[in-house]
Amino acid sequence: MNTTQQMIDSLLEPIKQFLQCDTPDAWINEAKKPENLTALLVDHCNCELKASQTAMFLIRKYAVDAESGKALLEWAKPYEEFVYGTERDTRSFHGKKNGLAAELKPKADFAHGEELIDKMVRLIKEEFHHFEQVLEIMENRGIPYSSLNAGRYAKGLMKIVRTHEPSTLIDKLIIGAYIEARSCERFAKLAPYLDEELKKFYISLLRSEARHYQDYLKLAEQIAGEDISERVQAIGAREAELINSPDETFRFHSGVPAFAIA
Repeated sequence: MNTTQQMIDSLLEPIKQFLQCDTPDAWINEAKKPENLTALLVDHCNCELKASQTAMFLIRKYAVDAESGKALLEWAKPYEEFVYGTERDTRSFHGKKNGLAAELKPKADFAHGEELIDKMVRLIKEEFHHFEQVLEIMENRGIPYSSLNAGRYAKGLMKIVRTHEPSTLIDKLIIGAYIEARSCERFAKLAPYLDEELKKFYISLLRSEARHYQDYLKLAEQIAGEDISERVQAIGAREAELINSPDETFRFHSGVPAFAIA
């Protein structure tokens, strides 16, 4: 066994124990089709931005004051303008050091502020970098960025979030852990079926995705201050249900292609 495969197996072992199901072969068979490459890459690009936006929302809502929140929004602005604007120009962020314009100040009344800020800021930096990497791959292949409707996955997970604090935050962190763990599992499972450039790129993402899942889960445990295994299992069951059930729309986190079952 080569060292790359050993690294992959080591990273995936805890993730496979965490997830309650593997990605179905029917999804892999769909994802590896050349005609689905554009949708795969565009949705992957969107997922990187959404991941950064989720982390920013958590920091802004729970950990910092309004002034620090504005600095976060400014950090995200060039990426969001590219995705949601009418003129898509990568020059405002591509190849530039786009970072926070000010130091973030934790709220005094949130005990876990500094840790949440540290972990989420690192995650945001990496997701923005991955966003740029996917865009560059698309540009080199002549694949234009285009808008895609979101799939049901994230919305389906958010439906079971509890509505009282700190349970809401704990659930959102657990959901973040599942999304990152599923991403890692799919990158690894899909990589062998892709061309050499994409295979190498997807394998390069595994280490950060695995750490993101661990960071989310550790934050959830620390903020809860008690055993959260029952809640982790409940959210994991919902995640597995979404992954294993028929899905009309092909996306990076979609379920079993509906026509594959018909």
